[in-house]
Amino acid sequence: MRILITAIFILSLSFAAAAQAGSPQFTSGYKPAEFADAKRLEKIKQTFPAIEKMYKEHAARNHYPGIAFGIVVDGKLVFAGNDGFTNLEKKIPVTSQSLFRIASMSKSVTAMAILKLRDDGKLKLDDPAYLYVPEMRTLKYPTADSTHITIRQLMTHGAGFPEDNPWGDRQLSDTNRELSELLENDLRFSNPPSITYEYSNLGFALLGRIVTKASGKPYQQYIRESIWQPLGMKTTEWEYSKIAPEKLAHGYRWLDEKWSEEELLHDQADGSWGAMGSMISSIDEFSKYMALHLSAWPPSSAAETGPIRRDSVREMHQPWRFSGMNPNFTYPGGRVCASVTAYGYGLGWQRDCQGRVYLGHGGGLPGFGSHWRVMPEYGIGIVAFANVTYAGVGNLNLQILDMIIREADLKPRQLPASTILDKRKAELLKILPSWENAEQSGLFAENFFPDNPIEHLKKNHAEIWAKAGKILAVREIVAQNQLRGTFILEGENADISVYFTLAPEDPALIQQLIVSEIMNK
Repeated sequence: MRILITAIFILSLSFAAAAQAGSPQFTSGYKPAEFADAKRLEKIKQTFPAIEKMYKEHAARNHYPGIAFGIVVDGKLVFAGNDGFTNLEKKIPVTSQSLFRIASMSKSVTAMAILKLRDDGKLKLDDPAYLYVPEMRTLKYPTADSTHITIRQLMTHGAGFPEDNPWGDRQLSDTNRELSELLENDLRFSNPPSITYEYSNLGFALLGRIVTKASGKPYQQYIRESIWQPLGMKTTEWEYSKIAPEKLAHGYRWLDEKWSEEELLHDQADGSWGAMGSMISSIDEFSKYMALHLSAWPPSSAAETGPIRRDSVREMHQPWRFSGMNPNFTYPGGRVCASVTAYGYGLGWQRDCQGRVYLGHGGGLPGFGSHWRVMPEYGIGIVAFANVTYAGVGNLNLQILDMIIREADLKPRQLPASTILDKRKAELLKILPSWENAEQSGLFAENFFPDNPIEHLKKNHAEIWAKAGKILAVREIVAQNQLRGTFILEGENADISVYFTLAPEDPALIQQLIVSEIMNK
């Protein structure tokens, strides 16, 4: 936990500095990670019948009036399915164009708007929030050593506000005047700011107010013009009364073995609560927003094409505030794999024992439940909307992603070896195992031979090569990053692993080398 918190602090400093420094210079030699399996999409498509069956059975078992779902791969919606009705009275069937209120899935869009304003120099993430919401200046904090709430703390659920589900759901149609009165009437805290993670709808309502102030436009208009429209999200809305009746999903509650319709709350033009949960979208259009998140990976020098810089999207994806660790985390399918969770900017972050990273967010309101996840290293994403109160599709989405990876035998992107790694590998092969003239080769950093006496290296490696026998083949290097990697020498009796890492100087020289035998014959 201490390591994760330290990493979050360092990330905070580095991104803040980067935001002020402008566009950096870059080299042309960086090779982005890539997928090795040319039949990857074909294998994923083979899972679609099973996915559709899982969603429909889940919807029937849990009394969903309607459900819509989709799979995004490499930035494209490759599969969309649906079942049931958006309007039970009129029997209007669900389609991938049906518009569902997606509740707290709205939060990441609001966070993206904040980052875009930051990128444009309209605000700083560590600004006190009261600069944009004056009523916050007079808040009474729990302790004398509390600091004023910052924008970053609001974005990461670290402001100290109490968890406010389901109270927050009922504030959706409140006006800014009502929000101001709430702030002025001695608002209660559960913790001092920046102490711990605690989910807060109020925090994101305040972010909506900040977007309005910093942009000079209602947050709804700013997000529509700055994010939705550039992505081609033409029918996505905030206010349900603006949607064609045949497209709008009505919300229901299953109670006493029957459905009752939930009243849809308006999104107030003079309000901010919708920034936490008022967005209404379809599978067809929300998949474009998911594609934007996937397009930020891997880092590359390609031209920017999105409404916001790729590095700002990746900034959203970092684990900014630790939220939990479960050493016995169990996937819905029964597989046990320890997991750590955190909150990014408007996004949940999860990493499991296999190093898989999931990013996404759920949404729940009276009448609706939704969830989306993307796995950038695998280039895939999943989304589902349902029109029953707090529909639990999050665990199902996780189960389906796990199934796709298993059944399609998916592997994450692999970094190709950089030019300098390949060069150092070739030079090492000329030296190993004799180490003849190694100290004069100019291949090693200044620390290397003081840390690794040459006579010890000669003796140790002679023994390893003797056990391996004749070298039959040299495998390609497997890069961990641009300056670190491992390659295998295949021997008659045993294989040899050669790991090396380069120092940050230019030219990059070998600072560490670990050679070990693999007795697999």
